[in-house]
Amino acid sequence: MLTLDKIYQASFALRTVIRRTDLIKAPNINPECNIYLKPENLQTTGSFKVRGACFKISQLTEEEKAKGVVACSAGNHAQGVALAASSQDIRSIICLPDNAPISKIEATKRYGAEVCLVEGVYDDAYKKALELRDEEGYTFIHPFDDEDVIAGQGTIGLELLEQLPELDAVIVPIGGGGLISGIAYAIKKLAPHVKVYGVQANGAPSMAESIGRGRIQRLETVRTIADGIAVKEPGLHTFDLCQKYVDEIVSVTDDEISTAILALIEQQKLIAEGAGAVAVAAAMFNKVSIKGKNVVCLVSGGNIDVNILSRVIGRGLQKSGRSCSMTIELVDKPGQLQQVSQIIAELGANVVSVYHERVSHTTDINGCYLRLEMETRDQRQINEIRQALAIAGYKIVAI
Repeated sequence: MLTLDKIYQASFALRTVIRRTDLIKAPNINPECNIYLKPENLQTTGSFKVRGACFKISQLTEEEKAKGVVACSAGNHAQGVALAASSQDIRSIICLPDNAPISKIEATKRYGAEVCLVEGVYDDAYKKALELRDEEGYTFIHPFDDEDVIAGQGTIGLELLEQLPELDAVIVPIGGGGLISGIAYAIKKLAPHVKVYGVQANGAPSMAESIGRGRIQRLETVRTIADGIAVKEPGLHTFDLCQKYVDEIVSVTDDEISTAILALIEQQKLIAEGAGAVAVAAAMFNKVSIKGKNVVCLVSGGNIDVNILSRVIGRGLQKSGRSCSMTIELVDKPGQLQQVSQIIAELGANVVSVYHERVSHTTDINGCYLRLEMETRDQRQINEIRQALAIAGYKIVAI
């Protein structure tokens, strides 16, 4: 059974393995409360997952170590298991979904694991890992539904209470639930007044639906940029622990996640993956009641593919009103572009690209479309530009 003693044991076992991630104050995330970040994206392997993986492997018998281990992961658990196993000269085979970011696949290999790519999502990789366990006799290292793994993740809860004694609430990402289960158990046993909030992506709300219906639910599909928490079904242990110790579970959209990633880059100089930014997104968009509270947002990981990061930043800029696309219907005559540009310039926006399209079947013979890409300050400035163009007689057909 999970106990506080086991979590303290894990903390002692991990003291020479993990990095100490100190809290970072982040006042601009939500000015209505005192936000602190727990940057587990700066952890060894770039994710909190190394905690649970290392503690679990430290508890294996010599016979189990000799046979090797197998695991499944969207990427971060894979790296934790690979590092923990290779540090003890244990063979590790990691099953990853074939859509996992290339950066995570290559990092897993660099840590010394053998990678088995599986078509589908995390749950498909999970099935393959169990097959290999049964066929080859490997020890299966579950990414979340294992009490040793949960205890390892629970060491974060001990650290939070030590680092911020006046803690009122903690916001934690949820995929399969191992991270929040360990943190919630540790915090509620030691400081039951502290609120523990969980966050899932809108496209993968398996734990939220399970808790809401009072029994484990399996989603047909999951779809989100937060690949690290794209889990179809929570675990038995984690479901039970979340029922008992988690105060509330909320969800955030991919656009909100993208905005949070962008905010972490600009304001804190931190790189977070989608799953790592959901707690910050929940705080930014007031998904939970934290006004006037001392709150920690757990930034659980930073292993994001550079190509994905570029697209996410673009989404974040659009969501926060920092960029805008606008299509205007014009009469095709000299001076129109100059007049439109002058209005935009006077309002302080910057045009970064222009696309001019002449006659279309939807316009008169002298009509044209002008599509503009602009750098803007916020949504208020975009609204000012729209209003000014409308007053000047221009018709905006798309934005």
